[in-house]
Amino acid sequence: MAQDPDNPEAADAELAEMRPAREVPAPALDAALVNRGGRPKAEVRKVPVTIRLDPHIVDAFEATGPGWQTRMNEAPAEAASKLTVA
Repeated sequence: MAQDPDNPEAADAELAEMRPAREVPAPALDAALVNRGGRPKAEVRKVPVTIRLDPHIVDAFEATGPGWQTRMNEAPAEAASKLTVA
């Protein structure tokens, strides 16, 4: 078998130290599996809603390219800022 410098064969001492994952203490395993990715938490969480829009409205926003959903959110935000409560 050819030696691979990036993946050397384990020595007998290293093999003797190995244990099955089920024997590894949970905190050590948890630390290894922590999800460090993803986007940061938003200051203001969005509220999930269902809305039905005419296809030409969605198509117009999509045609503006990446970031269209943010721009689509800004349109009703601007309209809401002009509303007056009676």
